[in-house]
Amino acid sequence: MKSAIAFLATLALLVSCDKANTSTTEDDTDMATENAPDWALVIHGGAGTILPENMTPEREADIRAAMSRAIAAGEEVLSNGGSAADAVEATIHILEDSPHFNAGRGAVFTHDGTNALDASFMTGHDRQAGAVAGVTNIKNPISLARAVLDHSEHVMLSGQGAEDFAINRGMDTISADWFYTESRYQSLQRVLEREAEGNSSTGTILNPDQKYGTVGCVALDQQGNIAAGTSTGGMTNKRFDRIGDSPVIGAGTFADNVSCGVSCTGHGEYFIRWAVAHDVHARMSYGGASLEEAANAVIHEVLPEVGGSGGLIALDRAGNIAMPFNTPGMYRGYKRAGEEEYIEFYGE
Repeated sequence: MKSAIAFLATLALLVSCDKANTSTTEDDTDMATENAPDWALVIHGGAGTILPENMTPEREADIRAAMSRAIAAGEEVLSNGGSAADAVEATIHILEDSPHFNAGRGAVFTHDGTNALDASFMTGHDRQAGAVAGVTNIKNPISLARAVLDHSEHVMLSGQGAEDFAINRGMDTISADWFYTESRYQSLQRVLEREAEGNSSTGTILNPDQKYGTVGCVALDQQGNIAAGTSTGGMTNKRFDRIGDSPVIGAGTFADNVSCGVSCTGHGEYFIRWAVAHDVHARMSYGGASLEEAANAVIHEVLPEVGGSGGLIALDRAGNIAMPFNTPGMYRGYKRAGEEEYIEFYGE
């Protein structure tokens, strides 16, 4: 009898300890988010050779104003209790409509002198995603990517099929003239001239800056949900319907409420092969890294070792923000509830 009583007492003690440990874990989780802002938003407008000496005061002011308008659009949604997904879409609309970024209206030209646009969208509460590639007549590709997420059984649609889907959804199409900007067209002409001088017939990248340029946004709403989106015009002089990382879930975009949301910009082939956006999530979820540790490791350690360049923005459920890049500069900014807006272009 005494031994049975002793056994029951020991068992009760073990159960009590187990409950205490469980309680501590739950408390730790709560503490990780109790200081989180009501909402947060981070954006990027592409990475590359962004240097003060290459920027006129007027152009810098215009780009900064466009980024500020984009942040304000997302802030209006989030501060009024709207969803992270709505905030991402509203924010990226502003960036897509600006001629200063390689997305939407400011998209670069393909080898054939056209504009082919890519975008992706992901929501962290359910890990649903939508993406489009190679569309030519959609004013805001990020909205089409979200429509794929919301209304299609598929994740990625491309080319004419994606445009047909847009029409079936009642979305307006737009003339190719909307995407024409003289500066982007002249950039293509310079690249074509260099290509001809190099006697290249394969579309080889002769200028490193041909591979940069994207816009993106990650948002955290008052319900604790994360969403991420990315939109791009791709690579100047791209051929053979090349598609980069921006519409590839896990490469250019990723979102999961348990870890973070990510949007990338850079040399897409490397971001695809090294699954950059997902790698940030994986280092947090499986390796226990903080957002800053995970993002910095991917951008400053993994990519440079293999010759990859670019940057990313990331936001976790506690409102922490990371914006690492390994290029001379990256258009980037953020806003959190109760804090001042932050916008920067150049390296620290």
